[in-house]
Amino acid sequence: MVTKLKKKTPPPTDDTRMTGSVKDSAQQIWQAGLGAFAKAQAEGTRAFEALVKEGTTLQRKTQAAAEEKITEATSRMSNMATDISSKASGHWDKLENIFEERVAKALNKLGVPSAKDISALIARIDELNLSVQKLSGAAAPAKPAATRKRATSKSPAAEAPTTAPAAKVATKPAAKAAVKRAAPRKKT
Repeated sequence: MVTKLKKKTPPPTDDTRMTGSVKDSAQQIWQAGLGAFAKAQAEGTRAFEALVKEGTTLQRKTQAAAEEKITEATSRMSNMATDISSKASGHWDKLENIFEERVAKALNKLGVPSAKDISALIARIDELNLSVQKLSGAAAPAKPAATRKRATSKSPAAEAPTTAPAAKVATKPAAKAAVKRAAPRKKT
């Protein structure tokens, strides 16, 4: 039999020991990284799903808070708009009254009668009409023209004028003169 000769290895030195320990450490670090990668790959989908779930919950909370703030802001703006609108309408009413008063003063200076003046004149004309009717025909008061019936026959009695139209004719010039005196015309 043949025997092999063993090579004699020199005794290990500090350098070779250190090199071996560095090699072993590097090998362990590499293996730890591979293990972490394998574990992350296996648990990655579960971790991703958990993160999505947390994100959805956070998004719902954020949306609820944002909607609450928007509702609050909308309510405030609505109240402010109502307040501003009521204040503005009050100012417009005041402005309108001032404008109406100034226009009325200007028309009065020009001699244009106001609605109150015209109403007073109409009331006075009605009083004068009644007093003229009483004075001219105390026996039979005349009916207004709209309610009077027309005569259908051509008899002389039907063609004779009654006292009522004469009274009306007499009051119309008096009424026109009263209006002219109350409302002098504008000079041009």
